[in-house]
Amino acid sequence: MNTAELRVDLGRLRRNVRAVRARMAPAEVLVVIKDDAYAQGVEPIVDAALDAGAVWFGGIDLASSLRAKAEAGDRARVLAWMTVSEEEAEAGIRGGLELGVGDISYLERIARAARSAGVVAPVHLKIDTGLHRNGVRPEAWAEFCAAARGWERESRIRVTGIWSHIAEASDDEDDVSRAVFDDAVDAARAAGLDPDVRHLAASAASWHRPEFRYDLVRVGAFCFGVRSEDGPDLPGIAPVSSLVARVTGVVDAGVRIGIGAVDGLPSTLGGRVSVSTPAGPRELLRVDPFEAFVAAWPGAALDDEVVIFGSGASGEPTPTDLGEAIGTVGEEPLLRISPLVPRAYL
Repeated sequence: MNTAELRVDLGRLRRNVRAVRARMAPAEVLVVIKDDAYAQGVEPIVDAALDAGAVWFGGIDLASSLRAKAEAGDRARVLAWMTVSEEEAEAGIRGGLELGVGDISYLERIARAARSAGVVAPVHLKIDTGLHRNGVRPEAWAEFCAAARGWERESRIRVTGIWSHIAEASDDEDDVSRAVFDDAVDAARAAGLDPDVRHLAASAASWHRPEFRYDLVRVGAFCFGVRSEDGPDLPGIAPVSSLVARVTGVVDAGVRIGIGAVDGLPSTLGGRVSVSTPAGPRELLRVDPFEAFVAAWPGAALDDEVVIFGSGASGEPTPTDLGEAIGTVGEEPLLRISPLVPRAYL
């Protein structure tokens, strides 16, 4: 029996967003809401972030971005950067989104979609600075900007941003990427484009290196309290969500709780982490398809609550702790939570 619940502390989210915005100022913060706001629910996350002063949201997938724009309305700008079909691009444009564009064929589709929709499509042009995660190669950038300027003259598009992703592999490599980015911005302006925002950095680079902030930074993990793998704790930042399950049985093997692999808890966590129980931390023994087992404690009873991950304040692991235990990033434990697990907003 599934007894799991994902508890999302919206007050904590507001404090996180305020802390991130204060550190990034005067650059603005785009709160990343990809994949249903990291499986925490787009609409309540957007509302709470708006309360904290956020004026930008964005995500890879069109669905989450459209929901964010519908919730925010004129209070925020929303960027979606997945390359999609012409029909999907038109839906995004009609829904008020700005679209991230990393190749000329996609820009052509957006221009056609904008003509069909009878509007001017706001776009952010992406230069590949070396990560090779989409983006126009530097040798093709001038031609790309010239094409964009042509569609601007025809009132099909308006270039509102220049952007890229970086690897965040080393300071030296990131410095090379930043130089490529600066050259691309200069070339875009030389072609007659006038973007109002430049954005290059996500959570880690924007937090630690002010020169990467430009006009806008894209921050997802840190807004939700998920620190970088093997990274330091962040002042003023704490995990927003806790995964809680109730005891469904006390057996020889330990205490059974109503969560398992079907709810997104990786089976590889068994024997690698401790979770929080009413008697303090206990080892997570194993994760089966429909339930998990925790080392027993004196007086364990049905409906006792076990915290699988959370802020760490009660001895439970954080999402990043879980990710590190199985060799992945802290976002993954959140993103794996099944839509069947109820969300509770605090």
